[in-house]
Amino acid sequence: MADRATEPMLTVDELASRAGVTVRTVRFYSTRGLLPPPVIGPRRVGHYGPEHLSRLALIEELQHQGMTLSAIQRYLDALPDDLSAHDLAIHRALVATWAPDAAREFSRAELEKRAGRSLSDTDLSRLAAMNVLAEAGEGFRVDVGLLRLGVALLDVPIAHGTLLAARTVLMEHARTAAHELTALFRDEVWGPFTEGESDPERVESMKALSAHMQPMVVQALVTAFQRSLKAELRAAFAPEEG
Repeated sequence: MADRATEPMLTVDELASRAGVTVRTVRFYSTRGLLPPPVIGPRRVGHYGPEHLSRLALIEELQHQGMTLSAIQRYLDALPDDLSAHDLAIHRALVATWAPDAAREFSRAELEKRAGRSLSDTDLSRLAAMNVLAEAGEGFRVDVGLLRLGVALLDVPIAHGTLLAARTVLMEHARTAAHELTALFRDEVWGPFTEGESDPERVESMKALSAHMQPMVVQALVTAFQRSLKAELRAAFAPEEG
């Protein structure tokens, strides 16, 4: 929290625009206790930070998954009070994992409203290169699950080629991990269970088990990757000891 003063602070209008919601929605979430109060600045103007933006994104994702506001409030109340914007973004990513793989078609105006910002032709080209969207008639076919991440990457001060290379690395290793874990489950769990097994109910039970394991595997992968990345970054950028 020491860097809070250097972080960009947003008015309620700016927060709503960045989150792709209305000011009325922001105020409604605040009255329900889903959003923490803003920091009150000069002239009694409330200002919001990155944590508010990430929390709004998480709330919208939970609603997209079909959760009621009461259920969302219980979910948020169970989270630690000191979660950073980064931590909240990870929670949202885990929630979004279970959204159906579905693309939707938007006009440019609808796309920009969903993105919470205007998008230049260059921005659209970069999003297309990241497989976030593709032109479809007079509008765009958009992978809604990737849109918020793609828009966030537009402002990252890294060369576009580097971002695409990083995406390739992540996709290749994720595919390899998924393949090897599936093979392990098939050979060590599913295979021995079904040998000589003819009870349909037990087979269905095992299929249900495999579905329940998916969230646990994803959470384990995210946690392991997070810790590994922190260790690698510390090793790579730690000051050399003289």
